[in-house]
Amino acid sequence: MSPVEEAITRVHREEWARVVASLARRFGDLDIAEDAAAEAFTVAVERWPLDGVPPNPGAWLTTTANRRAIDRIRRESKRDDKQKEAVAMHDDTPHEPLGAIEDDRLRLLFTCCHPALAPEARIALTLRMVGGLTVPEIAKAFLVQETTMGQRITRAKNKIKVAHIPYRVPEAADLPERVSGVLAVLFLVFNEGYLSSGDHENSVRGDLTLEAIRLTRLVRALLPEDGEVAGLLALMLLIEARRTARISATGELVRLDEQDRGSWDLALIAEGHALVRERLGVVANGGPRPGRYQILAAINAVHTSVRDARDTDWSQIVALYDQMVRVDPSPIVRLNRAVAVAELDGPEVALAEIDRLDLDGYHAFHATRADLLRRLGRSGESRAAYDRAIELAENAAEAALLTRRRDQLGRG
Repeated sequence: MSPVEEAITRVHREEWARVVASLARRFGDLDIAEDAAAEAFTVAVERWPLDGVPPNPGAWLTTTANRRAIDRIRRESKRDDKQKEAVAMHDDTPHEPLGAIEDDRLRLLFTCCHPALAPEARIALTLRMVGGLTVPEIAKAFLVQETTMGQRITRAKNKIKVAHIPYRVPEAADLPERVSGVLAVLFLVFNEGYLSSGDHENSVRGDLTLEAIRLTRLVRALLPEDGEVAGLLALMLLIEARRTARISATGELVRLDEQDRGSWDLALIAEGHALVRERLGVVANGGPRPGRYQILAAINAVHTSVRDARDTDWSQIVALYDQMVRVDPSPIVRLNRAVAVAELDGPEVALAEIDRLDLDGYHAFHATRADLLRRLGRSGESRAAYDRAIELAENAAEAALLTRRRDQLGRG
């Protein structure tokens, strides 16, 4: 790849959301914004190798995309609203206040993550409009046909248009609830990369985890005082730091206690720990109590603070899960807490807690039971639990690990 091609690729990821967001605010139409932005980047691919990368690539792309959008409006015979065209061409009227924070990218992100859209549509639209991923890239990440993903994105844009979903940041009173929806979408994107529903080669999708981190950094820059934004970023960084150690050479998932900690990314861990300490300081000084992402980040900070898994402070992790249960008393949270309890109080105590949970359709429930039963010497029951976990597992690397551990029972 030539230096100019590398610059175009880098600028595409960095500037796509800025350009699309600017056009969406100006023209009030995501289709026009997306098409004009795509045309501007196409022109960049043609022109920049000959003319060189402009001093301000973002401004060049925005100007070019604006011209393309105006040309499209002029060409479309169905658009007979000349007043709208005049506003689009001149744009010399002051914009109305659009919410608590004035930033085009944040407006775009909130629009793509609006609760009126189906969850899968929010993810797809966010990756396309804010992340700049192509439809084939998004379809590949979520194991669906390109036509299916394209239709999903089209329906989401039509829903925004038909339902008159406003292109703005919510008012201050509604912001906390809506921010949580944005963070949920970003965490879903990250989780799909962290434990992908794919084959061995795609069991971990670094492109998705890195994109989720990039978008979360964007939200963090725009909402620097939001504790849950900081918590989610810290959580992602601490998990991402372990990515290269998570899959073995044979394609198996590697458990946390068996990972080569020398291969962890210390820079990401340091950044994640700094964010956790920052939020702990806020809480200690009378700030709001931490939410789920801050607590999960703190749990991961404990895991990544020791160089040997045997030195893990399980009592601290159980205490953090006790906080988490108060925030989210779901069966999955209680399952994760029980895993920590097993290390602190033994597998029998943990198994008694797990067996009270209604999670028969969740593979991790059966995988955890299988491990506890194995430790208790109940091999037959353990094998049955492994069989059920393998049946439900969607990640190939995880299924491979479970299969090997099940098969070892016969040699135990």
